[in-house]
Amino acid sequence: MVSLLLFGILSIAAPADTIAQQQAPAAITLDEAIRIALDKSPTVKIADMEVQRAEFAKKGSYAMLYPQISASASYQRTIKKQVMYMGGGDDDDEGGGGMSSMMSGVLDPIMYYINELYKGTGVPYVPYVAPATTTDDSSDGGIAVGRWNTFNAGIMANMPLINAQLWKSLEISGESVDLAVEKARTSRLETVNQVKQAYFAVLLAKEAKNVYKSVYDNAVQNLELTQKKYNASKASELDLARAKTTVANAVPDMFNSENAIYLSLWQLKAVMGIDLEAEIDVQDSLLVYSDSMSRIINDNDLTLTNNSTLRQLEIQADQLANTIKMQRYGYLPTLSLAFSYSLNAMTNDFKFEEYHWTPYSYVGLSLNIPIFSGGQKLNDLRQSQVQHNQLAIQRENTERQLRISIRQSLSTMETAVKSHESALDALESAQKAYDIAAKSYEIGRSTLTELDAAQLALTQAQLAASTAIYNYLVAKAALESTIGADYIAE
Repeated sequence: MVSLLLFGILSIAAPADTIAQQQAPAAITLDEAIRIALDKSPTVKIADMEVQRAEFAKKGSYAMLYPQISASASYQRTIKKQVMYMGGGDDDDEGGGGMSSMMSGVLDPIMYYINELYKGTGVPYVPYVAPATTTDDSSDGGIAVGRWNTFNAGIMANMPLINAQLWKSLEISGESVDLAVEKARTSRLETVNQVKQAYFAVLLAKEAKNVYKSVYDNAVQNLELTQKKYNASKASELDLARAKTTVANAVPDMFNSENAIYLSLWQLKAVMGIDLEAEIDVQDSLLVYSDSMSRIINDNDLTLTNNSTLRQLEIQADQLANTIKMQRYGYLPTLSLAFSYSLNAMTNDFKFEEYHWTPYSYVGLSLNIPIFSGGQKLNDLRQSQVQHNQLAIQRENTERQLRISIRQSLSTMETAVKSHESALDALESAQKAYDIAAKSYEIGRSTLTELDAAQLALTQAQLAASTAIYNYLVAKAALESTIGADYIAE
């Protein structure tokens, strides 16, 4: 019976353990957090899309080197035909002949000759009949020409043969891709730096929680000891009230430290680009990184070769230099090749099967020599030169600010190293002082006030040691981001 009961308890406890394991937060390392952020971060994804956009723009600009082929078709319906006049005017119509008689007199011999050629073939003689003239009074006896319907269809092609300005614009398009790639690298550097700072903030919050938890446990232990003394009439009611107050004061600090962990984990998940409701935790502790702290005094070995901001400014300077060249090339002649083939039909009806399509085609060279543009090219060139000078000054100032940032990071790291060493010495002394004060209070040789003072000194030393490590790690992350050491693009 007992064995069956134990079996039932184990069978119920097993699924509970499994559920607990499934609900346990996934503990990740710093490297894993960075890897996830580089894959999931929206900022990085947007930067990669910008690289793709620049690639497409570059391919689109190269299409200008190929023939540009297009087809066209048109239809026109004549509302009022054009009128053609022949002769000198109204005087030609005197004597009753008019234009029709004149045309008939001119063309009749020609028609007679044509009929003579076809004599004996059965082709009857066809005299020339002048086309009917318009009845509009405004025509003054003119001949209406043209057809009511005009159809046109064709294909055209153009291709640049010599265009220095176009060739230089293609080089600028390639530099736009390089600039987009460098901006994507900047996004990765910023993401890595943000992940590091958020990760270290979680570690600091956990260390603070451990410190305040230790303070709370000591306060509870001292309260129990004071309660026993009070029950044995060896401690006053004031000591008991102070012990209770110390415990009550330790509770909010524990809650605040837990909330700090919760918020810092949310910040870490946000910069990683994962679901904010995901359950994660960090594996490391600040004490693990304390061994890597070292003194860094000289910054001469730290270069800005891989700094992403300076790289972007260099690419922009190259773009402006090529833009100036491209604008100067605008004064050079251009040569292009053109080809066209079209079909035309003019009729008075819509009997498409009887249409007679007339082809027309040509191929030729087109030379364009710029002469005068109102000073637009010259002013555009001067504007680009001013921008190039502005960029040179901006780069110099940016490099100066970056060197100041490097020096600040090094100074913060140096200060953090010294503070940590001092905090460790203070922590060792404070721990020894607290142990002595606790033992003395236990045997009645010291007061609770002295014990609380020793506890406060110990707490401050513990927090100072953790804060020094955190400051060192954050400053180092900022330094690595400044010099571009966190992410080197292939």
